[in-house]
Amino acid sequence: MGKKVLVVGAGGFIGGFIASEALERGYDTYVAVRESTSRRYLTDGRLKFVVLDYDNAEAMAEVLSGALPAGERWDYIIYNLGATKCVNFMDFNRINYIYLKDFIEALRRADKIPERFLFMSSLSALGPGDEKGYAPMTSRMIPNPNTRYGVSKIKAETFLETCPDVPWTIFRPTGVYGPHEKDYLMMIKSIDSHWDFGVGFRKQMLTFVYVEDLVNAMFEAMVTPRTLKKKYIISEGRAYTQKEFRRIVAEELGGKLVIPVRLPLWAVYIASVVAEKYGVAKMQPSTLNSDKFKIMKQRNWNCDISDAVNDFGFSPKYSLRDGIRNTVAAYMESKKKEGK
Repeated sequence: MGKKVLVVGAGGFIGGFIASEALERGYDTYVAVRESTSRRYLTDGRLKFVVLDYDNAEAMAEVLSGALPAGERWDYIIYNLGATKCVNFMDFNRINYIYLKDFIEALRRADKIPERFLFMSSLSALGPGDEKGYAPMTSRMIPNPNTRYGVSKIKAETFLETCPDVPWTIFRPTGVYGPHEKDYLMMIKSIDSHWDFGVGFRKQMLTFVYVEDLVNAMFEAMVTPRTLKKKYIISEGRAYTQKEFRRIVAEELGGKLVIPVRLPLWAVYIASVVAEKYGVAKMQPSTLNSDKFKIMKQRNWNCDISDAVNDFGFSPKYSLRDGIRNTVAAYMESKKKEGK
């Protein structure tokens, strides 16, 4: 029988790529979604759906128990469920930490602890690194998150570390981009409209990882014994300035003339607070908020990926230019379909 993988939080941008790669690699692929989750990126008929109520650990245990024949379990579980923006910041704790804790408890009740459990955390779990000398962040840094999102992720990581029965591996990816991703798409659209807005006047080093490189790394790490109970920063392996990012996007858009605008931090902070309050009033999460401001304010996103390279041979195939080329192509195709 083939190996079985369960992708939790499969309905989003990254989840769709994980499910596709699992099928490509020949896994018997299950995808865990909410009843209300969009299945836009989960259209392959070979996928097997597991509908979960993450607010009810007992009900989850019952569903997980019945999703496979008695005595069987998933060989691998990729836990990709999480929230990156919320109307109520308490939801970060509920979705990113409590849901994970309840899911692990449901796995125990159902006797479905897998051979390997890969948890998608975030580079934000570490907090700011060397903001003066720009030394790369490493997997061995002492975490000091300064956002509510980052705190919720480090709580989830710490919980997994207290679970001796869970064979976990933790990924801390930097900014993930690619077709269907929304936040970087906003930047691409802005550059397509001839404007590029930057935050702050001091140099900022940005890091990225193309979604396919991240997903390939997941599957390589899961089957490598050396990755058991270890944490990895996942990034392309080099950093870029805002100017380099702007130039690459503009060139891939066909040589757009772009006007760079640098916004002072105080102005962005005020805009973040206003946008956050507007989002609360509308009961919709705002992309720009006080948590996001702290992320934009951070100057150094430089990463050291040597642990991933040494332990499971991580070797990103996509440079930022290669990844942006694919992302822009998908964006232009969607514009063509919309008739714009």
